[in-house]
Amino acid sequence: MGSHKDSTDDSLPTPTPTPTPTPVTPAGRDGLAAILAHPAKTIVALDFDGTLAPIVADPEQARAHPDAVPALAALAPKIAAVAVVTGRPAGVAVRLGGFAGVPGLEHLVVLGHYGAERWDAVSGEVTAPAPHPGVAAVRAELPGFLDGIGAWQGTWIEEKGRAVAVHTRRAEDPQAAFDALRAPLTDLATRHGLIVEPGRLVLELRPPGMDKGRALTDYVRELGAEAVLYAGDDLGDLPAFAAVDKLRSDGVPGLLVCSTGSEEVTDLKERADLVVNGPAGLVELLRHLADQLPPPGHPSSAAS
Repeated sequence: MGSHKDSTDDSLPTPTPTPTPTPVTPAGRDGLAAILAHPAKTIVALDFDGTLAPIVADPEQARAHPDAVPALAALAPKIAAVAVVTGRPAGVAVRLGGFAGVPGLEHLVVLGHYGAERWDAVSGEVTAPAPHPGVAAVRAELPGFLDGIGAWQGTWIEEKGRAVAVHTRRAEDPQAAFDALRAPLTDLATRHGLIVEPGRLVLELRPPGMDKGRALTDYVRELGAEAVLYAGDDLGDLPAFAAVDKLRSDGVPGLLVCSTGSEEVTDLKERADLVVNGPAGLVELLRHLADQLPPPGHPSSAAS
């Protein structure tokens, strides 16, 4: 009878966690070091579309990368909080992300509409102030406005509750349609007390004072975080990048991550400390962090 080696034999090598990717900037390396040293005081904040979820032609068909929620559930209990910071309504991001009722995600919040709405995993409720009246006015005027300037062909309107967006991705020449619409939509927004936020072949009309930088800064201050990671992929994430830069100058180390799967936006890539390959690359980074951090309650996890 052949010999048999027990699978629990102590002679088997112990797997070693894969090292976390190294940021290319000194500030990014300092941010990563602070995250690994003080996880209980760390916030990991993430954009949704293009970062946690691949970009798709129809925003309603967007879904978080299939491995995103398991990676977040492994990481979240080891840090202060995970925040999804998005221009979408908070409830929509929760539904498309599959964040509700997931064990391990009790410390997750969704800051929707650039922070104007907030969903908390503990309560499962969305809180928000009254909507800006200009959004309803623009919503009613926009179809006729686009038709009147001959821009209806191939463009379409996305209803976002506290904002409204015009997409050009389906137009015959998406970039030309985007460029042609930017000035007239800015005029329309201004008339109703709104601003235009450009994105990846999308122009969003929304109230002023709402951006991811403000939402992120307010949440960092609320939790008293001592380290922050922010990951995004689009122009709408630039205010959050700027907020992390400001936090760094105030003594809060930060790591800026660009999730890139497209050449449509290069500004974030140039400013990032670390570039990952789209949502799949971000998931890999989240797993690396979870592997490197001690379990909840471990003495080193509470170090400050």
